[in-house]
Amino acid sequence: MSIRHGLLALLERGPRYGSRLRSEFESRTGATWPLNVGQVYTTLNRLERDGMVVQEGVDEAGHALYAITDDGRQELKNWYEAPVDRTSPARDELSIKLAMAVGAPGVDIRGVIQSQRHHTVKAMQDYTRLKSQALTAIEKAGAAGTQERDDVAWLLVLEQLIFQTEAEARWLDHCEARLIRLSAAVARGTGQNADRTAAAPSAASTAPRTTGR
Repeated sequence: MSIRHGLLALLERGPRYGSRLRSEFESRTGATWPLNVGQVYTTLNRLERDGMVVQEGVDEAGHALYAITDDGRQELKNWYEAPVDRTSPARDELSIKLAMAVGAPGVDIRGVIQSQRHHTVKAMQDYTRLKSQALTAIEKAGAAGTQERDDVAWLLVLEQLIFQTEAEARWLDHCEARLIRLSAAVARGTGQNADRTAAAPSAASTAPRTTGR
């Protein structure tokens, strides 16, 4: 998640102070990725260091205001135009967990998968319920002629989360099916080896017999 570019996008709409940036960021994303004020000000300090924002006085309540610079606008433009890099995917905890669970002593990997699937399906149901609420809010705002961009932005985020959890559930089904097939193949291989061992004549039975004189 690029907090840096998210803050630049909000500052493009005009000078803001830290707490307002945090609340607007969470409103735009439906609080899917909560921020604390410390994160906001740490990021603002780095943006200021890099010449992308500047402090621009204070508001009536004495809050320090930050404004985007021309360099910041160019950075934001580049961010919008460039695709998100997928050549170095972020580490995924679930993938790492399953990779480590394969063959681990005392770990029921199918139990791990089933537990995760239950959690994933519940999350998908929660996101779907929130999507219904977002659609209702958009419809009401549209009827009143007061369409809110935050409602639309939140809807897009929710739909991405729904697609993501749907894909994760399918992947978990695939993992379980894969493990079942591999276990069956191993079992068949073990049985075949046992059959071959039983059918093979022993060394004693095939050795040439000698008679004592």
